Amino acid sequence: MLTLRDMHPSDIEDYVRWFTTETEWGNWDSPWEGHFEGTEEEERKGWTEYYDSVKNLPDEVVRWKFETDCDGKHIGWICAYTDLGYLDNPEEIWALGLDLPCIEGRKQGNGTKALQMYIDYLKEHGQKSFYTQTWSGNLPMIRVAEKLGFKEVCRKKDYREVRGNLYDAITWRLDLE
Repeated sequence: MLTLRDMHPSDIEDYVRWFTTETEWGNWDSPWEGHFEGTEEEERKGWTEYYDSVKNLPDEVVRWKFETDCDGKHIGWICAYTDLGYLDNPEEIWALGLDLPCIEGRKQGNGTKALQMYIDYLKEHGQKSFYTQTWSGNLPMIRVAEKLGFKEVCRKKDYREVRGNLYDAITWRLDLE
């Protein structure tokens, strides 16, 4: 069973591992950004500080990030942001992001389920429109966006360079009303 939840202290070590040794997921999530420059100690310190900043959030605070569990195993996270980079977002509509660093958590529909659960949660808190973004080489995320009914609204041709090849940057939008 897939669940979205707040961060637990035990998640810190998962993040340390995902950002230092088990980094394959970075081939899919913005690989041009260079996620993996910190040492284990730096990552542990950073994620501990992050946990300390969110551990006492009241229930009524709308979450911009949730951890994703599958059958009790922490497999990744889902989050929202408003800076769309190459696309203006004056309404500050949330863009939704998804990462499943745990390889065992992939190819089971967990990404689609997690994103749908997050959309449902945000809808309950008044959000009616959403963006999501990726690059044309991230076929799993493209499939997730299409399954959930997102419509492509912007494509920047050859905008992202990944491992020496150029890919399109793509933004989709989902309007619930």
